[in-house]
Parts: sequence; C-alpha cells; structure tokens
Amino acid sequence: MRIQDFKNKDIHELVDLQARLVSANEKLNAVVSFCDVDAQIKDYKMKEDAPLFGTPVVLKDNISTKGVRTTASSRILDNYVPFYDATVVKKLRDAGAIFTCKSAMDELGMGGTGLNAYTGKVNNPYDLERITGGSSSGSAALVAAGLTPLAIGTDTGDSVRKPAAYCGIVGVKPTYGRISRYGVIPYASSLDHVGYFTTNIEDAALALEVMAGRDDQDMTSSYKEVEAYASLLNGDLKGKKIGIITNVIDAIVDPRFRPSFDAFTKKLEEKGTILEMVTIDQDLMNALLPTYFIISNAEATANHSNLDGIRFGMREPGEDLNEIMINSRTKGFSSDVRNRFVIGSYSLFVENQDKIFRKAQKVRRVIVEAVDEALKNYDVLLAPAAGTLAPKPDDSYGEDLNNTFMVAENHMLLGNFSGYPSITVPYDMVDGMPVAINLLARAFDEQTMFNVAKGIEDVTGLAGITKEDF
Repeated sequence: MRIQDFKNKDIHELVDLQARLVSANEKLNAVVSFCDVDAQIKDYKMKEDAPLFGTPVVLKDNISTKGVRTTASSRILDNYVPFYDATVVKKLRDAGAIFTCKSAMDELGMGGTGLNAYTGKVNNPYDLERITGGSSSGSAALVAAGLTPLAIGTDTGDSVRKPAAYCGIVGVKPTYGRISRYGVIPYASSLDHVGYFTTNIEDAALALEVMAGRDDQDMTSSYKEVEAYASLLNGDLKGKKIGIITNVIDAIVDPRFRPSFDAFTKKLEEKGTILEMVTIDQDLMNALLPTYFIISNAEATANHSNLDGIRFGMREPGEDLNEIMINSRTKGFSSDVRNRFVIGSYSLFVENQDKIFRKAQKVRRVIVEAVDEALKNYDVLLAPAAGTLAPKPDDSYGEDLNNTFMVAENHMLLGNFSGYPSITVPYDMVDGMPVAINLLARAFDEQTMFNVAKGIEDVTGLAGITKEDF
C-alpha cells in the first residue's frame, strides 16, 4: 500500500478501509481507539493536489489529538482526552490526511516488544504468535498488514526502527529537532524523536516534507530549511561509500542471517557501492544499553511526575492527597514502568547524580564522538537492524545480557544518542519472516539517507510490499 494509491480514489472509500481495519484488529490487537472517519470526510475540503489528499494515517497513542482519547497505552491515562492537537497532527491534516485510529504501544513508550500495552500484546502480521517490537508496535503492525500507507510513531531508543525491522516495512527516525514534538506525550526528552512507517522510500521522503519544520511551540525544533526530499530522490548507488559496522555483524550468532546478509551486500557491490568494514570501540558499544537505561529512565521519571491522579488521568481513592497519588500511580502503571521510575529516581538522588546520571551523560558524549569519527569517510553507516527474527513472547530476550542482545539488538541507540537521521529498510525474507538493515547518516542529511535507502529498495524489489502481498 502506497500514498499514491489514494490520489485518484473516491475519498468515501476510506469508510470501507476503516471497516477492514476494525475487522483486522481482532487478530492484530493494534488499535486503542478508532477515529470518526465519517465526520472527517463530511468536513473534508482539501484540494486534490494536497500532498496527502485522502490518505489514511494512523497515529501512535501518545500523540495528542483534540477530542480523541489519548492514553499512551497506560491505565493511568485511560480517560484522558486532549483539548488540542499535536503539531504533527495539524501538519498532516493540513496536507490532506484523514486519521483512522490511535495505535497501541508499549506503555508510555517504555518497552521494545509490543507486549506492555494496557490493551495487551500487539501481534505481528507475519506470524501472530510473534512480537512486533516496540514501542511503536501498533503503527508498525497496521502498515505491515496493508491497512494504512503511513503511520506515525515515536523513537526514543529504536522504537520505530526495530518494529519496522520485525514487520518488514520502512521505519524513519529523522534528525533530532527535524519534526516538532509539541503535543507528544514524552518519554525521555533528550532522546525522543517523532518517527513514522511507510512501505516504500518515496512515501517516506514525502512524509518528512509534510511533517518537518520549525515550530515555536517546541524550542528544540530546528530552523533548518526543509528539503524537497521526494523530488530530489536518487537511488543511484554507484560511488556511494557505506561503512558496515563490524561490531553488529560479529554479535549476530543466528546462522540464518549471514548468508542472507552476504548475498545482499554482494548485490550492492554489483551496483557500484563501495563497502568497507568499520569498527566502533567495543567498550562503547557495550555501554550503549546501560547508558540509555540511566538517561532515559531519569528523564522519564521527571517527565511523568505529573501523572499523579490529581491533575488529570485516572484517580484512585485515598484518605488524603498523598494516599491518592500513591494508589493512583501504583494501580495506574504496570510493574515494568514502576521499576523504571525507581531506577530513574535513584539516578536523580542528589548523592547519585554525579556518579550515575552525569557520568552517563559524559559517556553518551564519548559515544557520539565515536559515531562522528566513524562517519567521517562514509555517506552512511549500515548494519543489520536486528540480531534475530521477531521473537515469540516466551523466547529468551536478553536476560543473560549476551553480546547479541547488548550490541546487535541495541546498536540503533547510536541514532538517538547522536540525534542523527536513521532508517530501517527490509532486504529479505528468512523462514517466512522479514529481515532488515539500518542506515545512519549525518545530522540533517536525510537526503543522502533516503537516496541510499532508495537504491537498496531498488536492489531488493520490496517497495510497497505488505503481508497481504506475500
């Protein structure tokens, strides 16, 4: 499914698509709330030359939508209805989009599996028993199932790019500040990005044109001019220099991956791509996850201190304000989220800030310097986006903190620590499940990132493919 598929369609056909979505959700469990498509069509006055004319769009449930319940898949926000739209919602609507639903996610964005939503596990369209990855799990599942050509997510660690890998679609995390985060329920402010899913690179480039730009309501948004990414798209790989991160390759132990990856890189070389192996200091790669865990949980603890059952959201009874807050937060959050708040609070204790939180910030800076050094001589860095196929919930998922988990499953944190643009693109099928690569480019060089991704897409022939097409 592509955006262009809706250019010449009667907009009223979206009602039928909405019915398909409702039916499919019985298997996928990817939706928290459905939007009123009929009402949007009734008020629709968009010109047909609008970039997203009549395009159905899914919104992750942490993106504020005026008058539509927005829960971030957390019980504590089960009754929360925003009184305003996020900037990204306004931009999409102004471009002609029609919103079909709010998608399920790991609670408050805290998770990488799609198992931690208040509404339950989100199912992978390729195998309903497997996970989608997270936290933007519902958005990924709906694009992969051919139920929408564009879905919005957020990416704090790899929360768009990992689900894209597990679900066989394109996942984009642009440069930090490229898309406004105003109206997005935060996780960790220094790491959060608005990202999105499509089925092909041309749609990905167009979507960024629509959503990017300065927003005075988000002081971290950039003044940098937005390029015409789609019209400038060029998939010629000849002479492109790509650095393959050896740390990730070496960390993958699944014997099914290497033959597929080697065959893929050989095709790139046949197109004139210059491929070289690049190694980042292994100690820094091993430090990615613990550094992320400290910074993200500390920032989340501060960001969500307002979810107290007093000002808004679900309220549990108590004899005084203190007891109301304790009861509301105890019952309103899952045990996993409460555990993260404990870690975050510990890191922010006055006696711990220098030896834990600020030390993690310093390590982050060293990691970013290593990324800069690795990118010096290359257009992009490339690595497999995941070290395993999408696992089943009961599969071991890093409990022993082995190298596959620490590096192969978490290396995309490099894009969040640096804020540099990153994209996941499917390249093959292994045992009936999609596998993908991830690209990392220099700050605000989305054009080069899209160009290389388009060349890869041309090589694989997977543009526009969804589960229903296989």
